[in-house]
Amino acid sequence: MFSLSHSFFKSDVGLQEVLKEHKISLKRRCECVTEGIDETGSRTLLNKIYTELYITEGQSEEVNTQHEVRQLEKATKMKALHDTPIRCHDIFKLLPDQHGVIKVVLTKGVAGIGKTFSVQKFTLDWAEGLENQDVSVVVLLSFRELNFIKDEQYSLLSLLHVFHPTLQTLLAEQLAKCKLLFIFDGLDESRLSLDFNNSQLVSDVTQKSSVNVLLTNLIKGNLLPSALIWITTRPAAANQIPAECFDRFTEVRGFTDTQKEEYFRKRFSDEELSSKIISHIKTCRSLHIMCGIPVFCWITAMVLEKMLTSEQRGELPKTMTDMYSHFLLVQTKRKKKKYHGGHERSPQELMEADREVLLKLGRLAFQHIKKGNILFYEEDLEQCGLDVTEIFKREFVIFQKPVYCFVHLSIQEFLAAVYMFHCFTTRNTEEIERFLGRKCRKFSLQDFLNIMMEKAFRSKTGHLDLFIRFLHGLSVESNQRLLGGLLGQTDISPEAIQRIINKLKKMNTDRISPDRSINIFHCLMELNDQSVYQEIQEFMKSENKSNKKLSEVHCSALAQMLQMSEEVLDELDLEKYNTSNKGRLRLIPAVRNCKKARKEKKPCMLYLLRKYNCNFCHATLFFNCGLSWNHCEIVASALKSNPSHLTELDLSWNELKDSGVKTLCTGMESPNCKLEMLELCSLSEVSCSNVVSALISNPSHLTTLNLSENSLKDAGVKELCRFLQSPHCKIHTLSLKDCGLSEISCSSLASALKSNHSHLTELDLSENSLKDPDVKPLLKLVKSPGCKLKTLK
Repeated sequence: MFSLSHSFFKSDVGLQEVLKEHKISLKRRCECVTEGIDETGSRTLLNKIYTELYITEGQSEEVNTQHEVRQLEKATKMKALHDTPIRCHDIFKLLPDQHGVIKVVLTKGVAGIGKTFSVQKFTLDWAEGLENQDVSVVVLLSFRELNFIKDEQYSLLSLLHVFHPTLQTLLAEQLAKCKLLFIFDGLDESRLSLDFNNSQLVSDVTQKSSVNVLLTNLIKGNLLPSALIWITTRPAAANQIPAECFDRFTEVRGFTDTQKEEYFRKRFSDEELSSKIISHIKTCRSLHIMCGIPVFCWITAMVLEKMLTSEQRGELPKTMTDMYSHFLLVQTKRKKKKYHGGHERSPQELMEADREVLLKLGRLAFQHIKKGNILFYEEDLEQCGLDVTEIFKREFVIFQKPVYCFVHLSIQEFLAAVYMFHCFTTRNTEEIERFLGRKCRKFSLQDFLNIMMEKAFRSKTGHLDLFIRFLHGLSVESNQRLLGGLLGQTDISPEAIQRIINKLKKMNTDRISPDRSINIFHCLMELNDQSVYQEIQEFMKSENKSNKKLSEVHCSALAQMLQMSEEVLDELDLEKYNTSNKGRLRLIPAVRNCKKARKEKKPCMLYLLRKYNCNFCHATLFFNCGLSWNHCEIVASALKSNPSHLTELDLSWNELKDSGVKTLCTGMESPNCKLEMLELCSLSEVSCSNVVSALISNPSHLTTLNLSENSLKDAGVKELCRFLQSPHCKIHTLSLKDCGLSEISCSSLASALKSNHSHLTELDLSENSLKDPDVKPLLKLVKSPGCKLKTLK
């Protein structure tokens, strides 16, 4: 195809001129970018600030609905373990061990992680003739632009002409001979209805249709089947397009630790200043993690540069609430300096002057967090009485219609928290009641934060988790002082803060996922309470762990540290100390970094063994811990993780119920699942069927299976035999003790084991009330030449 295209271009001088102009146009569009807020003269050369991002191939099988900050925390840990990263320029190129053609690529990444910068860098280097010169035409489109014409009719050719005027003379027959790359940026911002099952068939580039129909046909390969397609999105929106439409999945994971340092050194010519900034963020774990997001690096740079070069710098921010409070002040001072001739005013004066505008912004932020919106239009601003673009990034798309967004989703969450805190201090119960969905009496700050936390925990997606962390952080005296009257008149005593801390430490989370319970630990950190963190650090260093009884919040902190810490920990053995069953359940998120989840000698005992720098080795026990559906979801996510390191799983003596087993099976079915040993009990007939189906769909790693004490009966064993006869089944050891089996089951097993594919060497059928005649088919099989079965109980 390249030689045909090359020959065609050589003879078509007019087309060469069109494409030359198109490259010049794209270069102008992509060579300058804006960090943060768009102001006159603030655009910067992309190549001057661009720092290579960490992009990986592959994705987790699970639909990740956790708050993006939690996803970022996990991604930070994964960087040390994942495969070789892919340059953004190489996403359509095969790796050495791959075959075939990569035509459609999905790139995921949390907000502000650098997806759009990657797209711009790819496009700029193509336009400058540096990379991917086998591509004839790059067509760069954003979903926020396409939203404006979602109800109109276009052909693909006319769509190109509208969004890229330099291509207006390009004809259909010329387009068919070009190697095109379509880049659709920001699927999460799409307001199109993409229907991949019932959409109209379009195969002609001159045929008019709706934009969503054109896109579905382009992605499915009906329209311009040779075209390359690249789509970027935040994780929660990725499932709008079926996975089978993609040839490759990639994920932008932001900056590695080395790249974070590179960013700050590029940004500041003053080496001493950049070194101080790097040194400070390394001492604050939450800030260091957030700096994996390029936009947060920009926020950090803005704040710390101002504070470190000021004569009255004060204490540097250590928590996220601290950082965003200072950022709000820095942005307000910049605006006032711009519009008031540089007159210097105190933080209190600035906040009071901008109080009305900031609260309107907070109201806008709060209302749209509830709706899940991150883009706003002029009518949204007007509804909140706004006619300015403070804290906003304003972008004019192709139709010159302004679109607004906050610099980053976390800024929106912070301002929403500021607004809600102001509603509390001013007793705006109407707004609070609308949020809670119920009437509320007059309450203290402790009551307010408690009911807000309970509201956040009821959210299945965790979209309010960071909002709640900010609400707690705004209670701290230093942030109250910094933001002045913006939060309203409040008199919070140290005793009140201590009561809030004590309440958090004892909060009942029986109905809450252990993953979400970790947010309690984060709220404590925002309140500047380091006690739990320090106690867990001391505990991990202590030799005799039986002297320390862990509370539930200690276990949440420990689960977080097990997932995130880079320190080498040889062994953590909970047999040596006391903790409650609820505490053990809070530890379950650590299974994502374990190889083994297995039963030890004693019931109700959780054993965790871990070495952080050697592929997360190690062991966890969930024997008789009372796992529920929520906990099964976490274990399933560990099995779906890319990469997954869990190889041994023992869930004996847990009443998982059908819903829990069904959730667990979604993990076992994942191609990422690497389980070698599995033990389950108390399964119903429905659950047994689901487990067998999951094993058949992904049997390649499992060698030991224990389904003892389950009511399999003859029907269940018949299902199991389908798995044993599979050519991909690698089971060596099978235990069916006390499963209600009869002579029929023995015959089914004997028939299955006669298969040439069988690897079974040990079979336990004890406690099934079987008599000699019942097991005769199996005994005969054991004595036959060539039978691999060596042990029959």
